[in-house]
Amino acid sequence: MEKFTAFESTAVLLPIDNIDTDQIIPARFLKTITKDGLGDQLFYDWRYDASGAPKADFVLNKAESKQAQILVAGDNFGCGSSREHAPWALTQYGFRAVVGTSFADIFKGNSLKNGLLPIVVPADVHAWLFENPGAVLRVDLAAQTLVLPDGRKVEFPVDAFAKHCMLEGVDELGYVLQQADAISAYEASHAAPINTLQG
Repeated sequence: MEKFTAFESTAVLLPIDNIDTDQIIPARFLKTITKDGLGDQLFYDWRYDASGAPKADFVLNKAESKQAQILVAGDNFGCGSSREHAPWALTQYGFRAVVGTSFADIFKGNSLKNGLLPIVVPADVHAWLFENPGAVLRVDLAAQTLVLPDGRKVEFPVDAFAKHCMLEGVDELGYVLQQADAISAYEASHAAPINTLQG
């Protein structure tokens, strides 16, 4: 996982509540154990017609969406099954953050472990984002702020451990491996007691 740095981007606007993980990445694409190609399958059933041709009216198929790194979605984004492929597909497409008023807990946890930042904002800010397409936003994880074009800073909550890992570019195993010297020193100073009982 790369270190999560502050960035600026326009946003893809998807004003639909209760988007579940099967809509984010349909179940038939879950056979893979790698992330390769999942960006092309993101929102597949909304994005393509029965022949596999892109639907011109779907937001991801519009030119202005191609470079966007932020997705603004409706309430309760990522509900449904716990598939980790959902944040994989979003990051493979190029999204680094998803903004909404709430997220399903398992989706939020999976996202934070895979370098995708779920940002919870108040309802008025959420409404403003949908009313201002094309606005350039700044995401600053270190400061825990979403900065609007007028300079207003909207603070958002994030788990402290997940924040640390994302800023350092490590997953949970990587974090443990960073503590290898401290773990070895502890083990050396706390030798296991010898069992003196005879069988």
